Amino acid sequence: MKHPTVADPEALLAELLAEGVEFIIVGGTAAVLQAAPIATQDLDIVHRRTEENVARLMNVLVRLDAVIRYDLSNRGLRPTATMLLGRGQINLSTSLGPLDPLCEIGEGQGYDELLPHTEVMSDGGLTIRVLDLPTLIEIKAKTGRAKDRVALPVLIATLEERRLRGAKAP
Repeated sequence: MKHPTVADPEALLAELLAEGVEFIIVGGTAAVLQAAPIATQDLDIVHRRTEENVARLMNVLVRLDAVIRYDLSNRGLRPTATMLLGRGQINLSTSLGPLDPLCEIGEGQGYDELLPHTEVMSDGGLTIRVLDLPTLIEIKAKTGRAKDRVALPVLIATLEERRLRGAKAP
């Protein structure tokens, strides 16, 4: 089965939430959810690394026919619980588009460490945790990747705009 190359974040989030997976949205989708005018093709999450939570995440990944995205030999490699309990990042293709579960963003930056730096967002139906914009900016500034350097001015401007709007609110 050929997987889509652009994520359907709403559908992916609905699947994760329906299964009870504990996660924080990070990366481009976190920026978009906080009104940053950027584009992203995948959904990046940092999941809680407990055996119970990883089992729930694995249920979703099996249902979504998840395979390792950058397998140049196209062997259809599947993620494992051991991978999800580790320290790395797993780039997956799913039937709902790219999903990247990150065990940690960086050393010592897993779910529990990032939790105090999140915002809870709800649209009435779904409630999600999103990495806050100041922390997202800090993390992207440290990576040094070209795509992050390009996004930084937009993220900083978005944060400043949010602060100005907040200051003007009664």
